[in-house]
Amino acid sequence: MAWNRFFISTVLAFFSIASANANSIDASIDSFFKTYLNGFADFIFTAVPVAGVQFPLIVGWLLVGAIVFTVFFGFAQVRYFALAVNIVRGKYNSKLSTQANSSGQLSHFQALSTALSGTVGLGNIAGVATALAIGGPGATFWMILAGFCGMASKFVECTLGVKYRNIDANGEVSGGAMYYLTKGLAARGMGPLGKVLAVGFAIATVFAALGAGNMFQANQTHAIISSTFGVFNDQGWITGLILATLVFVVIIGGVNSIAKAATNIVPFMVVLYLLMCTWVLVANASLIDDALGAIWHGAFTGAGVAGGVIGALIQGLKRATFSNEAGVGSAAIAHSAVRTNYPASEGMVALLEPFIDTVIICTMSALVITIAGLNIAPFSTDETLKGVELTRLSFQQTADWLQYPLAIAVALFAISTLFTWSYYGLKAWGYLLGNSKLSELTFKLLFCAFTVIGCSVTFEAVIDFSDAAFFTMAIFNMIGLYILMPEVKQEVQRLLTHLHSKEL
Repeated sequence: MAWNRFFISTVLAFFSIASANANSIDASIDSFFKTYLNGFADFIFTAVPVAGVQFPLIVGWLLVGAIVFTVFFGFAQVRYFALAVNIVRGKYNSKLSTQANSSGQLSHFQALSTALSGTVGLGNIAGVATALAIGGPGATFWMILAGFCGMASKFVECTLGVKYRNIDANGEVSGGAMYYLTKGLAARGMGPLGKVLAVGFAIATVFAALGAGNMFQANQTHAIISSTFGVFNDQGWITGLILATLVFVVIIGGVNSIAKAATNIVPFMVVLYLLMCTWVLVANASLIDDALGAIWHGAFTGAGVAGGVIGALIQGLKRATFSNEAGVGSAAIAHSAVRTNYPASEGMVALLEPFIDTVIICTMSALVITIAGLNIAPFSTDETLKGVELTRLSFQQTADWLQYPLAIAVALFAISTLFTWSYYGLKAWGYLLGNSKLSELTFKLLFCAFTVIGCSVTFEAVIDFSDAAFFTMAIFNMIGLYILMPEVKQEVQRLLTHLHSKEL
């Protein structure tokens, strides 16, 4: 095909040019991001003084929303947890999507796997390490709390995502905040506001897809591959090209191809990583009580941490949100493709995401790092360790060989996230510029180019840009969730009435 030949020729041309002066390419790309995008990050993370610490307003914006949704829906994350598990298992498939007008492309399990492949990424490994390196072990407690409350936010946005999705003549689904902001607010007489919020969200999603869902993942993958295997140390663009090629092969097939890859990769990578964490915990069983004590003590005293308790809280909330995406609106894009006629059924499935992602996986990562005692204030003064490198050395404290399966897990986490976020970005791109074949191909090539860029910039440059683009989405999304949350309660009642009438 013509696009295939074009992509291959572009990759070969880039490879040829880059080979001539590889180090200067990495340096030039890094300089650009530091020079032109730092101001963007500073603006998004505008902070106010709280107890002597600068508290980012965007973090409070998400936390308050998660608490409001938790209370408004009567702790939906607890009430509907068992029902959510049964829906994912397929127990109610025949009751939720067999009618003649049933629509959607993915099963509940496939939709959850696809969304998890976007959320279960390097935020769980590198992001947790960053939180603990800055905020100390106490940040773990606030991550868990944010993950629990975030289950309610995810429940709300994914229910709305299914309710207001678009389905074209070919059965292709387009959903997410762009659509429930536009259609949902229009139905309430707030059409102009909905349009502004939707466009703002779509623009932010494109940038977040290129940053948080792409560059951050690629950057940390290169970091652990180069440090573990000693290859491509100053040539991140080579790692980027390899990742970009793998990603392009999958994403060119659309959401069904991405879902197939996700359902194969996600369960394996999660089990692999949890087994590694379990190995460390079993080998250091005598230190678990001390680690839990450090987490609890650090959460309420902030001993040795810059900013004390507030400093630990900020890092915990920030990393938890980056990891599970609750309130950001991204996961609703994937969940919208589910086959169901009852939107609340997928909202319930979605609330499992933060539980798996943050409450389980992030907590396991935090325990491993806390036990290792590397670069975790106040236990170390080595400020050179950060991100995935800190995680790698933490595993090595127990057994040196653990760095190798960790490198595999990191690569799988990153690749799966790249798959899903390419889909998120594509749907936002299509909302803004149309869904023509040329438009879609343009975005996919752009996405792959940013994969190469992500491997070529420093950690500081990529995480600042990634965080800023990612949290920008929440500014627009949360406004719509507040306005539309009564509709979610109606959808829940409709689902429960239906299930009760079927004597389930």
